[in-house]
Amino acid sequence: MAEAKVRRPVSWRDRASYRFDRTLARSTGTLMGWLVITCLAVVVPVSMLLVWTDPGSPRSLSGRLTAAWRTSAETLRLGAMTGTPLRMLLSALLGLVALLCVSTLVGVITTSLAERMAELSRGRSTVLEQGHVVLLGWSDQVTTVVRELIAAQTPHRPRAIVLLADRDKTEMERALAAQVGPAARTRLICRSGPASDPAVLALVGPGTASTVLVLPSGEPGADAEILRILLALRAVVGGAPDAPPVLAAVRDDRYRAAARLAAGPRGTVLETDTVTARLIAQCVGRPGLSLVLRDLLDFAGDEFHLADATAFHGASFGAALLGHADSCVVGLLTPEGRTVLNPPADTVLGTGSRLIVVTHDETSARRQDCRPLVDPSALAGDRPPPEAPARLLVLGWNRRAPLVVEQLRRTARPGSTLDVVMDRAVPGPREPQPADTGERLGAAGEGVAGEGEADRLTVRFRSAALSRPETLLGLDLTPYDGLVVLGPDPDDGPDRPDDWTLVTLLALRLLEEHTGGRELCVVSELTDDRNRPLAPVAPGSDVIVSGQLTGLLMAQIAQNRHLAAVFDELFSPDGSTISLRPAGTYIRPGVEATFATVVAAARDRGECAIGYRRHDRWTTAPDHGVRLNPHKGERRVWHALDQVVVITTEHTERAQLTERAQRTERTERTEQTEIMERTAPTDCAEHADRTGQADRTEFTESTDPTEPVEQARQRKRPVATADTAEGPGRPGSLLGPPDGP
Repeated sequence: MAEAKVRRPVSWRDRASYRFDRTLARSTGTLMGWLVITCLAVVVPVSMLLVWTDPGSPRSLSGRLTAAWRTSAETLRLGAMTGTPLRMLLSALLGLVALLCVSTLVGVITTSLAERMAELSRGRSTVLEQGHVVLLGWSDQVTTVVRELIAAQTPHRPRAIVLLADRDKTEMERALAAQVGPAARTRLICRSGPASDPAVLALVGPGTASTVLVLPSGEPGADAEILRILLALRAVVGGAPDAPPVLAAVRDDRYRAAARLAAGPRGTVLETDTVTARLIAQCVGRPGLSLVLRDLLDFAGDEFHLADATAFHGASFGAALLGHADSCVVGLLTPEGRTVLNPPADTVLGTGSRLIVVTHDETSARRQDCRPLVDPSALAGDRPPPEAPARLLVLGWNRRAPLVVEQLRRTARPGSTLDVVMDRAVPGPREPQPADTGERLGAAGEGVAGEGEADRLTVRFRSAALSRPETLLGLDLTPYDGLVVLGPDPDDGPDRPDDWTLVTLLALRLLEEHTGGRELCVVSELTDDRNRPLAPVAPGSDVIVSGQLTGLLMAQIAQNRHLAAVFDELFSPDGSTISLRPAGTYIRPGVEATFATVVAAARDRGECAIGYRRHDRWTTAPDHGVRLNPHKGERRVWHALDQVVVITTEHTERAQLTERAQRTERTERTEQTEIMERTAPTDCAEHADRTGQADRTEFTESTDPTEPVEQARQRKRPVATADTAEGPGRPGSLLGPPDGP
């Protein structure tokens, strides 16, 4: 039996409110009527109360009513005319007309102002600036680029920075104000709209700008959008000879050539993934390198500048190294516009050349002969032995991981081993690609290593459940000289990429404590700079934030486009690069000497010294012991654990090491062949073929991602290569100690 529904009683207040709402919804006239009734219901009774309580009011009823009318009319601005009813009616009508006209005028003005304010808040007004910097697009690099452009200590600092992005103007202004802060001498102007629309792009005046920067976003189709923006910029500016230089960044190598064509002859295209991978690979085995690069790339301290070389025309580059007390010379800009870092010391500076220096600003590079500051007795004697092969470990996999592996393959010491552990299917062999010889920053491609590079590094893959803490805590990190932690891509799951990285770093920190406090050389990658303080790593560790790195590079090149070639060479696997060397390589430990002596010692080794890192301040923020561009006359006692920051050409040393290893290998094979010829001449060729095959054997293990690691280990044992079985890179079990013979 259905229960009868009990209706809740409706109060009179709810009924009155409902009927009132229905009345208001009928028409505008009804609303005006209610306004009139409400005004009269309040003004008339109050006016009568004022009159009846006034001791000076008339005594008669008609006099008091007249006074009440006058008070009400003055309150409602309807006129205070008294007399016959007709006069009073005409006076009220005149007051209503005047009130209507004034109200209409106020309404028109208010509406016009509101529409204008709404248009300004939408960011669709035209920008009339000259020599400003135009930023197109919104990404994580926006705040870094804006902050660095404001902090630039150059006379070319922009007076105005105009940002155009398809976001709300008010939100952009609030975000910049919160993260960048007030700009004392630079105006920040935000405009809203799609930058790929030529009509909207023309509003920010790109034709009169000093530089146009196209920022990449983290969206899947970001590179295609960058290409559309460059084409729109080409349509607005055209091919004018005085068109501003364009600086863009793409993520995928497939869009690089098209973006370069769309950017025009004065355009520069960065490859963010390639640059990040190169920096990660360079930081492996060089603790503190990211701190040096961050100091060089921001405008807070010393950075790269161009200095006049007129005083050194006809002199050697080695003489210019000791020709400035407050600047460190690192290279040349030839009259043809070619950038040369760390040239030979006997290179003669010609007319029209300029020096590339590390200094505070362009005006601080003043000539001063520092040769008297050099103390030859403090110079170190013998050269240090070459570095031994290393065993490296990569945890995680993302779209930049193949680039990191390729960079490590090209820069590793001969005989090194790289183990890659990931929580997905092991990647198959890469197809051979032609090496890229482009001259743009990030233009070096993902081509396979050249002849002899495959023997330099043995790469081995393993699948494991890295998302499980017990897997991370079960790693045996004792045999490894360096670790790289790569977070997943943003579109790989609902979690943020940095979450997995932070958990992995925490597990590595616990392993470090459980293994007796052995400090691990960890290079980690984060996507958000706000997570850097949360990373459980040792102070001064190398934490690479890809978005911040791209923003710093773009800000530097925006101030001086000649620096694009400088950074291209510094981040390339070949050519000159930044390195941290033991101070004992240049100065005898325990001896007091000037920094000019260090520069002279580095010059004799074919390097350019630009700073040092104190061993007693490695864990002290904010510089962690890094000091760039010290005064040449600065004296200190050099410790054996101190490091010298140098710009060196390492490919020559690697080539010498490779040639030495190949020469040794040929000698051993010759001796082995002679022995085989004496013992079994008929089997000599066959044995040599087998030996050659063994030398070329490379360990590559592919397992099911869901298969337990221990089962995979029992199912397939690693195969040792002939050239690494005896050295530090001997293949073994990845999650435990090396297997038996």
